[in-house]
Amino acid sequence: MRNSSSKLLYWAITCALAGFIFGFDLIVISGAEQKIQSLWGLSGLEHGFAMSAALWGTVVGSIFGGGPTDKFGRKKVLLWIGILYFVSAIGSAFAPNVSIFAISRLIGGIGIGVSTVAAPLFISEISPAERRGRLTGMFQFNIVFGLLIATVSNAIILQMMGPDSDTAWRWMLGIEAIPALVYSFMSFTLPESPRWLINNSQREEGKRILGQINPTFSEAKLEETVGEIEQAGDLESGMSRVLWKPLKLALVLAFLIAFFNQLSGINAILGYAPRILGMTGFDPGESLFNASLITLVNLIFTLVGLRLIDKLGRRSLLYIGSFGYIVSLAVCAWAFHSYRAPFADAADAISLNNSAPAIASNISRLPEKYTSQVTSENLSESWVKEVASDSLKSAKEKAGIGSNLVLICILAFIAAHAVGQGAVIWVFISEIFPTVARGFGQSLGCATHWVFAAILTFIFPLAMEAFTATQIFGFFASMMILQLVWIRLMVPETKGVSLEDMQANLSKK
Repeated sequence: MRNSSSKLLYWAITCALAGFIFGFDLIVISGAEQKIQSLWGLSGLEHGFAMSAALWGTVVGSIFGGGPTDKFGRKKVLLWIGILYFVSAIGSAFAPNVSIFAISRLIGGIGIGVSTVAAPLFISEISPAERRGRLTGMFQFNIVFGLLIATVSNAIILQMMGPDSDTAWRWMLGIEAIPALVYSFMSFTLPESPRWLINNSQREEGKRILGQINPTFSEAKLEETVGEIEQAGDLESGMSRVLWKPLKLALVLAFLIAFFNQLSGINAILGYAPRILGMTGFDPGESLFNASLITLVNLIFTLVGLRLIDKLGRRSLLYIGSFGYIVSLAVCAWAFHSYRAPFADAADAISLNNSAPAIASNISRLPEKYTSQVTSENLSESWVKEVASDSLKSAKEKAGIGSNLVLICILAFIAAHAVGQGAVIWVFISEIFPTVARGFGQSLGCATHWVFAAILTFIFPLAMEAFTATQIFGFFASMMILQLVWIRLMVPETKGVSLEDMQANLSKK
């Protein structure tokens, strides 16, 4: 039995490594995005396009990933995900221009999109009901672990090569090729999903793998389980009225959980964390350190969520996360409003410091507020940096606890997400669909998630120009109030329910 449990855990970890590369790929760009913008002279619109290219790829991957996953099997699709990740990493690192860069990121995004369909689905289908939450949730844990390693990797590379390096960002993106290769080789050791095998005329092989997953099952119990899977498949293949009702409800639930996940602002805040913190007076080095702190908090509270998901249940965690979202986002909006003047001065000072070489050679680029302090004799790069340093010090003193309050609120927001939506979303979507429609349903939920993630990442730089931070964080807080209402009115509890029983339960609603 211990051997079976270890084997099941190994399979789940191997499959969940797709989530590690997903998380790494998603956040590694945050350490490179400002350098990329300045290197290629990108406008806000062009920069938003380059930053969101991977996310548009996830839309494509999540929309079209369900078909191959249902037709060719879970294992083959999982292997191809690793290949897409590898190609993307190499292409991004060696991109000579923004077009090649965007295409490479798009390829990686396709891999991410498909992984959010195939990986949680595979793990849910090989897991016993009483362990399904934690095992499927490992995909989310690996996403968060990937986020942490990416930020640490970015910080190390930046420290080794220096903030002025023109190639550091290429190393940041290219290093992803290593875990992509490791994952690809490990994917060869995975079995096929027993439920997919049984529903695709490979009964004996599916029964054999089910026996490995459930070694305590007698022959009679094993036959009974196979029969239940076959019966559910026969019902689904007819697309009867009995199937349509749970499928329709599952589609609505999958759409809304993905919709609210992104309307919390999670992807925008993670992707632009250094920039957001820079708006409060943290310099680039501090912002990268704090971004690492954010991902560490994400990792810790993801572990908390996975510990609780099979005890408290999915619905309870969504409640907890929603309250945390609302409080942290609302306080963050208040802080940006209350400290807007010193925050603006600090951001101007950081910008002045970064532009020192250009200003020293062209005084017309010096902001008007500083022109009274300069003469042709004292204008130099060191003078500009000295003025910027004095201005930043003064702004930080005026801000008082404001910048730290924003950081604390963002950390609380991340903790709420990790315990709630982050721990639940991939588990919940993989549980609620009938077997024959599970790939399609997973695609719908994932596509919704990534469409809104791509839109938010694309428009966020423009939103920061058009709206205040107070308005942006206030909007996210209001959307989380709506999520709370949705949980209360619609979300069922799926803890400890077999995938076959789930269909029957949703039929009664």
